[in-house]
Amino acid sequence: MLALAAPALVVLAAEPLYLLVDTAVVGNLGTVALGGLAVGGGLLAWAAALLNFLAYGTTARAARRAGAGDRAGAVAEGVQATWLALALGLAVLGFFQLLAGPLTRALAGGAGPVAAAGETWLRIAALGTPLLLVSLAGNGWLRGVQELRRPMRCVLAGSLASLVLCPLLVHPAGLGLPGSAVANVAGQALTAALLLRALAREGVAWRPRPAAIRAQLVIGRDLLLRAAVLQMAFLVATGVVARAGTAELGAHQIAVQLFFFLTLVLDAYAIAAQTLVGQALGAGRPDDARATARRVTLWGLVTGVVVGVLLLALRPVVPPLFTDDPAVLAQAGVAWWFLAGVQPLAGVVFALDGVLMGAGDVGYLRTVTVGAALLGFLPLSLLAVPLGWGLAGVWTGLTLFVTVRLVAVLVRVAGDRWLRAPGTVAA
Repeated sequence: MLALAAPALVVLAAEPLYLLVDTAVVGNLGTVALGGLAVGGGLLAWAAALLNFLAYGTTARAARRAGAGDRAGAVAEGVQATWLALALGLAVLGFFQLLAGPLTRALAGGAGPVAAAGETWLRIAALGTPLLLVSLAGNGWLRGVQELRRPMRCVLAGSLASLVLCPLLVHPAGLGLPGSAVANVAGQALTAALLLRALAREGVAWRPRPAAIRAQLVIGRDLLLRAAVLQMAFLVATGVVARAGTAELGAHQIAVQLFFFLTLVLDAYAIAAQTLVGQALGAGRPDDARATARRVTLWGLVTGVVVGVLLLALRPVVPPLFTDDPAVLAQAGVAWWFLAGVQPLAGVVFALDGVLMGAGDVGYLRTVTVGAALLGFLPLSLLAVPLGWGLAGVWTGLTLFVTVRLVAVLVRVAGDRWLRAPGTVAA
């Protein structure tokens, strides 16, 4: 498990680590630029997370085929996922070019400098959407065949390119906030090119097969709905915070980027579990799948506790890396306690999400996530401003969201139904 989780951790952490550096670089331009990044980046992150079934769904399908001894079939899943990624990426690109202005104004609470900055950033950064989705598909099939070092090298190359370009383009080159978006696209282009080369070297047919793509959309349907509701909840939370004030929005951007970063770090265990559970069930070994669930629960809990303690210890140090605005720092201190406290719960939730995805039990995950968002996260977020709860109300909703999911996945994995979930590979 650790052999799979370690390179997965690098892959998962690379993009959000770049976003953290991006946030720190842009934060030095002022609160308007930071708010613009929060709005534009939030919309782009929404699209990427909404379509992350291109990675997770492909991993589940490829792992089942690999477990059954069909490596060529597992790689073929990657080819079809890549065609699907290109089609969806072009559609999302057109969507953002058409509606970037109205979307950023709606999220920022009306026209103004923050909305204008967010629109400019989003129009440029959206050019990398097809490349980003192709990279998701590439990561998916490689995880399914238990080759995580190749995507690690590809993602690192792209992220390092972005890390070097971002501060150079934003400050010395004088591009300001648009320089951040250009660096983002450049890194995504390099990552996608390297992953496409890895797929080409497998020697499989590149012809798109509509039937296979439709089969991928079956598992993608539940993951898509799950991601849609989840991202809607985060977008609503960002919109609520934007109406509370610019300082609150800047602090929320810092805290939520750290949350996303740590989420993906903890997801390293989920990816390892998804691959191992998928291959175990594909090979007809349910006892191995259950043993994997037990191990990943323990590792997720321990890691979450360690991360939470580190966050509390580093509270005086980390927020000033992103901004020197006293108002933003004060609001960041409010969110920090929630950010640290939720980590042990999140460590278990994200790990067991991977177990259930590997088993093909995505329908249950969809229902749980939608229910937790609609009954917990969204109501508290919407009530935060009228009741005067501010940032604390939004983050209380996020904590409740994670807690409800924790109870639901623990109950599911304790039973046997997930071991008999519908397979992720079409006949």
